[in-house]
Amino acid sequence: MTDAAKTAGVLFSGGQDSATVLAWALERFGHVETIGFDYGQRHDIEMQVRADLLGRIRSDFSCWADRLGDDHLVDLSGFGAISDTALTREREIDTLGSGLPNTFVPGRNLVFLTYAAAIGWRRGFADLVAGMCEADFSGYPDCRKDTLDKQMEAISMGLDRDFILHTPLMHRSKAQAWQLAGELGGDALVELIRTGSHTCYVGERGALHAWGYGCGACPACELRAQGWTEFAQP
Repeated sequence: MTDAAKTAGVLFSGGQDSATVLAWALERFGHVETIGFDYGQRHDIEMQVRADLLGRIRSDFSCWADRLGDDHLVDLSGFGAISDTALTREREIDTLGSGLPNTFVPGRNLVFLTYAAAIGWRRGFADLVAGMCEADFSGYPDCRKDTLDKQMEAISMGLDRDFILHTPLMHRSKAQAWQLAGELGGDALVELIRTGSHTCYVGERGALHAWGYGCGACPACELRAQGWTEFAQP
């Protein structure tokens, strides 16, 4: 059900999850603006991919084209410079002593939400949409619903405005995320996300696998591939 009077800001990286929730937002809000973050990520190919995806959504999905508004790209390279992780340095992906993968960028989602809300405050919208998920993820603590709820409470208090975070994938597996994409935009959207989005942590964009582009070995590729297999062969 669309609320034509409301605007939403979507945290859009160009990955599978953010592309899916962008479609979700376009179905529900009369106007949608996208927000991307260049934080010095190793897989900076996503910056090009996200621009291409936005263009394809405008050209291939006429029902959404008029609702898709401005794109805001935020330079957070200084944040990446203080993050000694496998997503911001050329190093082998491994597991830390804490049990977390070294692809965890401390505070990343918290910073993203703060900047997104600041943009929303200036642009006049209070609904934010993001692809965080705690059902099928790498264990990042800033993807958990409890963490995000507390962050949004702090943001709302700090900006003196009630911001709402929508996380439609929070309790969905990767297979269910593919299914949701199909429900929202049919086979055309599934194919666009499969071939047009980027999730691989090392930025590999060579061979096209059944589930999309990627190295096939990093945690992001493994989750995506497993989800695709469950979705395609239920």
